[in-house]
Amino acid sequence: MRSRIFRVVLLTLFLCLAARGADDPLDAVGRPADEVATTGPVTRFKVELPGAKDNVKLARTTDGRPVFIVKRLGAGTDRALTPDEFADLLYSQRTGGGWLETLFNITSPAGVAWVVIGLGGQILFTGRMLVQWLVSEKSGKSVVPVSFWWMSLIGATMLLVYFIWRRDIVGILGQATGWFIYIRNLVLIGKARKAARAHLR
Repeated sequence: MRSRIFRVVLLTLFLCLAARGADDPLDAVGRPADEVATTGPVTRFKVELPGAKDNVKLARTTDGRPVFIVKRLGAGTDRALTPDEFADLLYSQRTGGGWLETLFNITSPAGVAWVVIGLGGQILFTGRMLVQWLVSEKSGKSVVPVSFWWMSLIGATMLLVYFIWRRDIVGILGQATGWFIYIRNLVLIGKARKAARAHLR
């Protein structure tokens, strides 16, 4: 039981780390932000760009020209883009994709894999209720099978990783809190089974 839970925890950590290493079109534009001196007030706004955090800063250089500072994910250096470079990058990201990218709100081919993880997690999460309902109907009373907790844990893990990739704090909090409940129930079930086996001996 513990080894299964340990494997789920390791898988979650691996997927979280993998979520940080996505394709990075920012390598081709702008220059490192630490090479650009800015002055005066800075305004922040949200925009989705592959390989970047969703918080972009708009500032002015010391000679008064506007500059967009794009905060990078992972080990990449933050990038300083001119308004034209930023507009070109944003335009290519918004118009370069097809209907699938528009439907799933993704900006790179790697995003399809993340959406598949999110959808898979949601299917498992919904499927757990169907399994519980079918088992209860078969038993003639309300029953929560062990598969319900495993589907909850795996589905929540997939959704947690997806929400981390999306940087969606509501989804992260929602899945992370339930995650501990699912693990605790599986631990309690494991203890009860172990006690039952010991009692039979």
